[in-house]
Amino acid sequence: MADKAQIQEAIKTQGEVVRKLKTEKASKEQIDEEVAKLLELKAQLGGDEGRHQFTLKTAKGTRDYNPKQMAIREKVFNTIISCFKRHGAENIDTPVFELKETLTGKYGEDSKLIYDLKDQGGELLSLRYDLTVPFARYLAMNKVTNIKRYHIAKVYRRDNPAMTRGRYREFYQCDFDIAGQYDPMIPDAECLKIVHEILSELELGDFRIKVNDRRILDGMFAVCGVPDDKFRTICSTVDKLDKMSWEDVRSEMVKEKGLSEEAADQIGQYVSLQGGMDLAERLLQDAKMSQSKQACAGLTDMKQLFSYLQLFQVTDKVVFDLSLARGLDYYTGVIYEAILTQTGPVPVAAAQNGAGEKAEEGVSVGSVAGGGRYDGLVGMFDPKGRKVPCVGVSIGIERVFSIMEQKAEASAEKVRTTETQVMVASAQKNLLEERLRLTAELWNAGIKAEVMYKRNPKLLSQLQHCEDSGIPLVAILGEQELKDGVVKLRTVHSREEIDVSRAELVEEIKRRTSDV
Repeated sequence: MADKAQIQEAIKTQGEVVRKLKTEKASKEQIDEEVAKLLELKAQLGGDEGRHQFTLKTAKGTRDYNPKQMAIREKVFNTIISCFKRHGAENIDTPVFELKETLTGKYGEDSKLIYDLKDQGGELLSLRYDLTVPFARYLAMNKVTNIKRYHIAKVYRRDNPAMTRGRYREFYQCDFDIAGQYDPMIPDAECLKIVHEILSELELGDFRIKVNDRRILDGMFAVCGVPDDKFRTICSTVDKLDKMSWEDVRSEMVKEKGLSEEAADQIGQYVSLQGGMDLAERLLQDAKMSQSKQACAGLTDMKQLFSYLQLFQVTDKVVFDLSLARGLDYYTGVIYEAILTQTGPVPVAAAQNGAGEKAEEGVSVGSVAGGGRYDGLVGMFDPKGRKVPCVGVSIGIERVFSIMEQKAEASAEKVRTTETQVMVASAQKNLLEERLRLTAELWNAGIKAEVMYKRNPKLLSQLQHCEDSGIPLVAILGEQELKDGVVKLRTVHSREEIDVSRAELVEEIKRRTSDV
């Protein structure tokens, strides 16, 4: 261990680093990280009293949420949940850990990011990596053949966290899925409608929803000369087109994945295409694509999808984009991804979304939702291999939170962290009992009320608390009010005061705070 003088020198240097970051107004995450290092150094000095020294910090890749951040989160969740309920979804929950074998072999290369729990002398367990595989297990185990469900819960990934980019080891996923045997593209269209509704209601900025189909992609690969055994690996490379140039993607295909230049160039001609129903019709007539039965089936469904999207009035935001690939192996049909397109400073948070989709580092275009059809996943759990077709979408909730938090910081509008409607106050001394009696009356009537925990608080400090907390009303008691059987009701922002009889107080508070 380094001697005391060396540690003290290191503390001095690290202190300068922290001060510099604060002066330069670096991000909170950066400052927190350096402060943690400083605290660790200080802990090494040890205490003279022999006390155990430890560093107060959250675990790597996790964070606390203060009341203001939680208020923003609650608002976002309420918007999303009300949309899911509007579409008739039921809510389920599953354990935070699963049998290790349930999760094994479902995520391809990303399986190494699964958190395995220490063997407790029984079952081998792992923390859930997403909400989709547990959902598929739930369907197979309970023999559920159709359900429309939503699930909002935390998932865990042993990833290298990039806190400044909103990339964590513990984070929320927010999933909506329709399971069941239905006519083609009707549930798929509803999933896209839901994404459109949520992003419009949250007012994050302009967005568009890219759609494609795994069958179209696979058909395209086949007619372009990609060997069968390279489909998935080439698909993963195409998936990088949202953050790499075509030249770089082509280079990876040819140099790293061993694809012929001719095949790569043919793929390049297709992945640059974007459009709507017209593009699907054009590709059905395409000399090469029409040779693939798989691609033709996907293109026919794509036409059907766009006809439903027109009825749902969302085609203004939806684009058929042949470059969309989405890396997960279990997609079998339609795939989609929503991206923010507005200009301006948007925090590059991870796209931790998409029916278990992995977080992409630095998604500069701003991916905020994703998903697709996965008809084979439930069959992997069923002893008889019975399939339950599923289609789902996941809102990239951490990214949404980052944007909403940034908007709240940028606007002068104060975020309320409580829902208190009225403060029960007194203008004179020795009225604690009367304040408590009135507060209890209000609570019993369903009014959100607060009272200051002091026998004789100053009226000014009670009013100041209302200003600071955003409480809209103050019910003021005094000797005269008690004699007259009234309460002085003060509106905090305008400072207007009126006398209201005790019998009418509850209704008056409800009337004045109906929008709170």
